[in-house]
Amino acid sequence: MNDTATGGRIAIIGAGLIGRSWTALFARAGLDVQIWDPDEKVRADFPSAFAALARGLAAEGMMDDPEGAAARVTVARTLEEAVAGAGFVQENGPEDREVKIDLFTRIDRAAEEDAVLASSTSAIVPSLFTEALPGRHRCLVGHPVNPPHLIPVVELCPAPWTDDATMDRAEALYARIGQSPVRMTRELDGFVLNRLQGALLAEAMRLLGDGIVSVEGLDATIRDGLGLRWVLMGPIETIDLNAPGGIEDYMARYAGFYRRLAGDPAGPEVYDLDRAARIAESWPQERGPEAIRARQDRRDLRLAALRRHLHNAGNQ
Repeated sequence: MNDTATGGRIAIIGAGLIGRSWTALFARAGLDVQIWDPDEKVRADFPSAFAALARGLAAEGMMDDPEGAAARVTVARTLEEAVAGAGFVQENGPEDREVKIDLFTRIDRAAEEDAVLASSTSAIVPSLFTEALPGRHRCLVGHPVNPPHLIPVVELCPAPWTDDATMDRAEALYARIGQSPVRMTRELDGFVLNRLQGALLAEAMRLLGDGIVSVEGLDATIRDGLGLRWVLMGPIETIDLNAPGGIEDYMARYAGFYRRLAGDPAGPEVYDLDRAARIAESWPQERGPEAIRARQDRRDLRLAALRRHLHNAGNQ
């Protein structure tokens, strides 16, 4: 068996931002990577784009040998060439069910019999694009958080037919390359992260739309408040430390208040485009493509610095 928990070759399907990040993680861990994208220009530009990413990681102390990592990466001419001989395939195509069905049909047909097939999708449960596949038992979602080379969590969501060995191998491989795998017991729309993020985002959109707080004030509440705790611990550990008697004591003190809030949840109307437009108009940041790209680069530098600090402090 080509067991990528201990070695083997990786195939990356889709060479955009997420594919490039995954390539860096696998190549940094010493694994050979074959990458393919349907866009010929993306394929042609990939070596220089990857080299720049690798140099950036090296400058932040997050990659020891960027040239060695780059030497382990091959850009394939076809999808079939990319998956040949690979024990693990990470697909990063568009968030479109029909595209996923087409890609996974081709991947399942061409991949090694014992290869694990994972999708980076953040919004499509795996049963919706793997049901008709002969190899559906070896398919799962491995959902990263953007950018994966800086944020280590990856959610493992099985389809109803995904076997335990597939989940075991995926979990072991993601842990080997330095990620933090979160294993789900069953398929659920939104997985874990987006269900949590969605609950927070819905309330944020309601507060902003109702004029309760400004965009700057809302973001400060997370950035300078909850976020400072959450970078060190999750919400359960947070409440465990916020009452003398731990979780049960916290619930005894505050459950009534939270029940009142839960009885009046934000509704789907908070995601109306008109509301989003009004919020965007009140946001003082430049939002043109170049300005957003510059802010993304600054975000990544700050995330890298934070990862380095947490690693040195023994938190990761």
